[in-house]
Amino acid sequence: MLKVNNINVYYGNIQALKGVSLEVNEGEIVTLIGANGAGKSTLLKTLSGLLRPKQGTIEYLGKNLQKRAAQSIVKDGVIQVPEGRRVFSNMTVEENLDLGAYLRHDRAGIAKDKERVFELFPRLLERRKQSSGTLSGGEQQMLAMGRAIMAKPKLLLLDEPSMGLAPLMVKTIFEIIKEINATGTTILLVEQNANMALSIADRAYVIETGKVVLSGRASELQKSDEIRAAYLGGH
Repeated sequence: MLKVNNINVYYGNIQALKGVSLEVNEGEIVTLIGANGAGKSTLLKTLSGLLRPKQGTIEYLGKNLQKRAAQSIVKDGVIQVPEGRRVFSNMTVEENLDLGAYLRHDRAGIAKDKERVFELFPRLLERRKQSSGTLSGGEQQMLAMGRAIMAKPKLLLLDEPSMGLAPLMVKTIFEIIKEINATGTTILLVEQNANMALSIADRAYVIETGKVVLSGRASELQKSDEIRAAYLGGH
């Protein structure tokens, strides 16, 4: 579904991604793990069209993405939930969800997807008329994911969904990621909680200082001594 081939991305003179290649097959959850500043978020921003690679190609469903505008990438079903949630805090929960569907014109489909969001996140239903700025961090994360679902993603890019959340809420968010995937949405997940990410992913890539240094089945990487020492607290 997605094929990233040897991309180099710079911020000014600083090279953030160095020859990164990866693949995501339809129906998979693929996770990117790595330390802070390794280039994980840069990769997602590049896939979303917010940054341009200097070299290399990005193919999505057979089409080249590397020179496409961000809005046209969204239209094609590549939807990102950014790090730090970024909900519109002065708008209600429901207005945020409606905004997620702004490129769509299928009213019945939009209504059905909103019902689905409320089924996945009952708490958002309870707070649908509430201003988003008054929600807890976990509820804002639910809203950011719900808003992305309203855009009808084929490929969902999740950037650090567990960041700053209480352990119980992290567990809930990861269960919902599995549910979203089970209904047919392919997911590329960037996550610092490597253990949690590897426990739900099919495959994983490890990024260090802008390079992919390791890749494989998530279950195998979870058992690797090297990965455990570096990212799983040695347990």
